[in-house]
Amino acid sequence: MFAKAFRVKSNTAIKGSDRRKLRADVTAAFPALGTDQVSELVPGKEEFNTVKLYAHRGDAVTVYVSGGNPILFELEKNLYPTVYTLWSYPDLLPTFTTWPLVLEKLVGGADLMLPGLVVPPAGLPQVQRGDLCAIALVGNRAPVAIGVAAMSTAEMLTSGLKGRGFSVLHTYQDHLWRSGDKSSPPSIAPLALDPLDLSEEKGSVQADPTLQGDMRRLTLEGEEEESGEVQQMYEEKSLSEASEDPSPGGLNPDPTDSRTLQEQMDELLQRCFLQALKCRVKKADLPLLTSTFLGSHMFSCCPEGRQLDIKKSSYRKLSKFLQQMQQEHIIQVKELSKGVESIVAVDWKHPRITSFVIPEPSPTSQTIQEGSREQPYHPPDIKSLYCVPASMTLLFQESGHKKGSILEGAEVRAIIISYAKKNDLVDADNKNLVKLDPVLCDCILEKNEQHTVMKLPWDSLLTRCLEKLQPAYQVTFPGQEPIVKKGKICPIDITLAQRASNKKVTVVRNLEAYGLDPCLVAAILQQRCQASTTVTPAPGAKDSLQVQIQGNQVHHLSWLLLGEHPL
Repeated sequence: MFAKAFRVKSNTAIKGSDRRKLRADVTAAFPALGTDQVSELVPGKEEFNTVKLYAHRGDAVTVYVSGGNPILFELEKNLYPTVYTLWSYPDLLPTFTTWPLVLEKLVGGADLMLPGLVVPPAGLPQVQRGDLCAIALVGNRAPVAIGVAAMSTAEMLTSGLKGRGFSVLHTYQDHLWRSGDKSSPPSIAPLALDPLDLSEEKGSVQADPTLQGDMRRLTLEGEEEESGEVQQMYEEKSLSEASEDPSPGGLNPDPTDSRTLQEQMDELLQRCFLQALKCRVKKADLPLLTSTFLGSHMFSCCPEGRQLDIKKSSYRKLSKFLQQMQQEHIIQVKELSKGVESIVAVDWKHPRITSFVIPEPSPTSQTIQEGSREQPYHPPDIKSLYCVPASMTLLFQESGHKKGSILEGAEVRAIIISYAKKNDLVDADNKNLVKLDPVLCDCILEKNEQHTVMKLPWDSLLTRCLEKLQPAYQVTFPGQEPIVKKGKICPIDITLAQRASNKKVTVVRNLEAYGLDPCLVAAILQQRCQASTTVTPAPGAKDSLQVQIQGNQVHHLSWLLLGEHPL
């Protein structure tokens, strides 16, 4: 909430009556505080101000300042302590622990994801969804952030510690903290020795370079999301043996390369960049949106069997990589419209482009690719069918069908025409009309029509019959037997939702009905969109999964589902 600068509306000294009311509100909000502690927090005579401000997203916030430090803030009639207050009362809120490198992400506005939690020997604190919680770092009980639990402790454990754990409201080093004296967190020893708080003889966790590298894999809202079990890494006895998780979708780095994943990704990024400029981008294409350059050109230059993921490179973001390329005078990037960057010039005579040779795939790589290549996706053939309900069995029994029989539309029409002709129901004076006998009346007419409608045109008769039948459908995948189901086939559902953190996500459901693998779709979209993707059980649907992509990715889904990408 305070990751960016806020705008102060007013700053006034608090009145005596308001001070007393605030003490009552604090007592009600934080019953763990005793009377003396509340009086210390909201003193009777010392300088105490009320600051009304607007956060960068427009939220109206009231901040209570004592001795120059913000101690509480109020949002939508809810009181929250600041880190300054929590340093004096570290046990005020249930506290969860994470790793030091995560703090940088939280300060930048990210929410804390469950794989980033450290589980102490006594287990996680017991909280319910919506409870206010504190977040501390390994080795120090002084909170560095506060947030609201996105799920209960039981739900966290049931999920296998996956997904978003806490919506972070305020952190150490954010702009609210900067409005105070900018003091650092005190050193508060953990209540019990954490097995991860190693002694100096065994090596410091924070100083372990292997751990520092691994910690970059912690999943945060707006950052990379790995598919491995991060929690398992915390439980390893030897932290230096923690291994990199496989890339999403099974597209691994080159197994014959001894370099680290980050080094391989840096090399792959450079290779795709140079190959795209040398082979795909023309002068007439400029100016070229950087997002288009990545999605339409660089990805196309990625070798089969490899996956280009900028978040796993040392650059982390496309903009940083392109800035480096601009510093090397290979390209020129400008912001032609607010927040949208474009490549406006390319030096095709640059030595790095002229000397670049498109590498031939190694025999080992070719073997791996050929062995792992899956058959391309072919959409199923979907046919609408009709099911005979109990109310229409008399009409269809003459043709040998009974309740529950599945028919095609052409078969229904043939049966109705045969029935009408067999029972002499075609009007002798007008062949376009059909007389309605008691069976047809009961099957297709409404109650108020039973004594008023005696004849119907052929098209109206056939339409009414089809409408009275129950829907069914047949799905046939290439090389497989047809699958027949009752009801209507659910379309692929694409929803743009807004989460509590005010971030948009795109949710896709019902992919399995069309033979699409949600995990494969998630892997392709993660690469295409360069955004976090998750695959979770679809709410209210049995044995169905949904794909969630961070941000508004509807146009990328259109690109994928309308055949512009060979799934």
